[in-house]
Amino acid sequence: MTTESSFACPVCNTPNMQVFVSIPQVPVHANLLWSARDDALNAAKGDIELGYCHHCGHMYNVAFDPATMQYTQAYENSLHFSPRFQAYAEALAQGLIDRYDLRHKEIVETGSGQGDFLRLLCDLGDNRGWGFDSAYVPSQADMEDERLTFVQGFDWWNSIEQVPDMFYTRHVLEHIETPQPFVQVIREKIGERPDTLVFFEMPNMAYTLRALAIWDIIYEHCSYYTAHSLACLFERTGFKVLRTDETYAGQFLTIEAYPTAMEAAVSDCGTAVDLSLISEQVDAFAVEFNQKVTEWQNRLTVWQREGKKVVAWGAGSKGVSFLNILKTQDQIEYIIDINPRKEGKFVVGSGQQIVPPTFLADYQPDIVILMNPIYKDEIRGMMAEMGVTAEYFVA
Repeated sequence: MTTESSFACPVCNTPNMQVFVSIPQVPVHANLLWSARDDALNAAKGDIELGYCHHCGHMYNVAFDPATMQYTQAYENSLHFSPRFQAYAEALAQGLIDRYDLRHKEIVETGSGQGDFLRLLCDLGDNRGWGFDSAYVPSQADMEDERLTFVQGFDWWNSIEQVPDMFYTRHVLEHIETPQPFVQVIREKIGERPDTLVFFEMPNMAYTLRALAIWDIIYEHCSYYTAHSLACLFERTGFKVLRTDETYAGQFLTIEAYPTAMEAAVSDCGTAVDLSLISEQVDAFAVEFNQKVTEWQNRLTVWQREGKKVVAWGAGSKGVSFLNILKTQDQIEYIIDINPRKEGKFVVGSGQQIVPPTFLADYQPDIVILMNPIYKDEIRGMMAEMGVTAEYFVA
């Protein structure tokens, strides 16, 4: 069932977004690490009321409260411990370097985390990099690397004078409640330098809709972009879109752009585009979301009644969403993750302990639930090496 809200689209300003999914009381931060289970269980929660804009194809949580967002050094969302993800990141970095001759250049990243991708760009292209992130934890190696500078903050435009050859951000824009001012500030900082490459990467809402990847919806992601709404945002804020692309098996959406004259900015970028497919998928998602939740609740109830030991694999945002939406505290005790920074911590909201893959050799579960199908082969290989014969299911 869908309802009309009074909320205006943050991308194109069209009023009355259509709310098509409601998820009450989920953790406001899916990627904060908690050392104590009680603290994890009592962490702040909020509601998701996901609205759809029929004009530009954008989706937004109209119940989002930006005051709840606090990104500290306890925030951890790195995927770079996965060989599959490392290979993707290396190919992405090399592709950008080759397409735009990013060699011996100056590069700025906002939301750089621990700097994994920025190091790649500097290593592969012999570049100079500045990374900005409130959650950054300083390391001796970074301090000794003259090519890299990291700042525990976010607003690079107030920290460095030079206009970089490339500005980029990955998996940040979906957290920004007012994307137009955010992108406009970047455009203003670039000024009259038309050859500065701007690159953004984020979750791809078109994939979430067509794959029914309902666990991708989390509170801290207030905005959900389609290729059209992303291009619309950039065109309205003074950029010429060079390309948009679906990457990482369609799960991610990227955009590459150059600045253009502000007077050439497009004010209305929705009228000539057919959004009928996205609109149909939104309508179907509204029904299928609840069906998928019910199916998984029933499946977990049966396994619990049969006395089967069940674990989940992947303590990122998908896993946190899965465990919280399904209320799994009494049905799943552990969740596996290969990121050593998460080991021994507890899942926010649902309280499962995060353990490394080696834990399974002794625990020998009956069922392993994979949070992301892209890691299926990687996980099955690790399970085989440890002699784990559990059945596996993709969430």
